[in-house]
Amino acid sequence: MAAMDKRMSAAVLHAVSDLRYEEVIMPKPKDDEVLLRIRASGICGSDLPRVFTKGTYKFPTIPGHEFAGEIIESGNKDLIGRKAAVFPILPCGKCGSCQVGEYAQCENYDYYGSRRDGGFAEYIAVKEWNLVMMPDELSFEEAAMCEPAAVALHAINQAQIKIGDTVVIYGAGAIGMILAQWAKINGAGNVTVVDIDGEKIKFAKTMGFDEYDGSFKADVVIEGAGASSALENCLKTAKNFGRVVLMGNPLGDMNISQNAYWEILRKQLTLAGTWNSSYNNMRNEWKTSIEAMQSKQLNLKPLITHRYELKECNIAFNMMKGKKEFYNKVMFCM
Repeated sequence: MAAMDKRMSAAVLHAVSDLRYEEVIMPKPKDDEVLLRIRASGICGSDLPRVFTKGTYKFPTIPGHEFAGEIIESGNKDLIGRKAAVFPILPCGKCGSCQVGEYAQCENYDYYGSRRDGGFAEYIAVKEWNLVMMPDELSFEEAAMCEPAAVALHAINQAQIKIGDTVVIYGAGAIGMILAQWAKINGAGNVTVVDIDGEKIKFAKTMGFDEYDGSFKADVVIEGAGASSALENCLKTAKNFGRVVLMGNPLGDMNISQNAYWEILRKQLTLAGTWNSSYNNMRNEWKTSIEAMQSKQLNLKPLITHRYELKECNIAFNMMKGKKEFYNKVMFCM
């Protein structure tokens, strides 16, 4: 008689707005994979529309792309027991972007948590290539924050901040707070934030960042809200020859007024997009994030305002959707 498949618990998305905590078959790692016991998994802002409106690319799928855990099974015995985060993009390795190591622009990528099963589970089989090894002194929760930290760093790198630059960040959620910290680390002078949510502004002040008062124009402005009004205000906030980085996932069509468009032309603004993070031998923003956490320059643990057990997945998502409480980073801890 064949041995029965091992089971594990997971939060499984069966359809839009149909997230179920249930038992599923535990994955079996292939030769180029390890089995990771997930210990912390963050909920990204992009997971809300993924669960409630857009869905994943197929059903059923286990969401979650910000996660870390302990390697418990691997063909490489030196990896067993090690702590690791996971770069969520699985590039094709063949397209032009992959050939030069720009995996975020891969033309035929796979992705943990949207195109294949991700981190809202007890275990996951992940490619050894995607492992980001973590030092023992960092907690699993901090390790799970490495993904948003690297994404924020990529945006900051696109901004090309110079020593003493004034920086304004539109959107004071978790990613905004990480952006603000990176801006300071990279030499910015005055770093302020904008948000329509007063509670987020209060939280930002506890992290050492004031609300933008409109009394000056900024060298660098980062749009992290994904809203037309925020984009328009970013263009108005930037000074002559300023730099504007567009980061926020759009909530819908992005439209600006004629006057806002004139801001781009007359100020000769530089607009840059940003997408995901760099993960190659030339520039690895994940390793840079780890080093900044180790040196205590980057302080991410205070951003975690809510911790849930995985079985509370619907409580967590409904709280976030309904904005029933103030939250910054919400995380499943296992």
